[in-house]
Amino acid sequence: MDSNEVNKLLAGFLGTCFVVFSVGIVSDGLFASPAPEKPGFAIEAAEPAEGGGAAAPAAEAKPIADLLATANAETGAAIFKKCQACHSGEKGGPNKVGPDLWDIIDRPVAEHEGFAYSAGMKDFSKGGAEKWTYDNLNHFINAPKKFVKGTAMGFAGLPKDEDRANVIAYLRTLSDNPKPLPQPGASAEAKPAEGAAAAKPATGAAPAKPAEGAAPAKPAEGAAPAKPVAPAQ
Repeated sequence: MDSNEVNKLLAGFLGTCFVVFSVGIVSDGLFASPAPEKPGFAIEAAEPAEGGGAAAPAAEAKPIADLLATANAETGAAIFKKCQACHSGEKGGPNKVGPDLWDIIDRPVAEHEGFAYSAGMKDFSKGGAEKWTYDNLNHFINAPKKFVKGTAMGFAGLPKDEDRANVIAYLRTLSDNPKPLPQPGASAEAKPAEGAAAAKPATGAAPAKPAEGAAPAKPAEGAAPAKPVAPAQ
């Protein structure tokens, strides 16, 4: 092998190395990603209370009676359009994927004629003893599968209190005789105010007599004995 061939081979090798390194440098410049100022996302996890105590209870849900007091049936009718793919709301309307919802308020659960209910809904019904009260509807529409285990209803639910109240207010109108609305705060029991004074006896009432056989009260220490009363003349 003469020197010219050796030189060609070396030149080819060096040229290849030059091209490879050049491509690497250019690609680094084009596709370089600067390091973020804050790496990753800050995930804040709730720490358990000291001493292993139980977590604070969730805020109590607002009663449906209070929500219905300000509900709007017309707004509920607009939201109900989401339900019409599976439910009708007309009197004598057909059953679809779900049963007809005419006169649903206080109707026995899983008892609508002509509809095949799931086993979970039949268990919840307890043979028709359970009814679609305002409260039951509120919980069911909030999270169907959570409230009735095994239900075939695929709807995820309405998490907003106002949306549920508006829909229930609309469902109430789907009846020849709409059921009366529950009274807001009717379930709250009236309690006496804290620190209230005890009831005083009526004016002029005789003082309580000492129990039979009780010893008379002793005079205070150092007090002079009472004088005998003079006989009447």
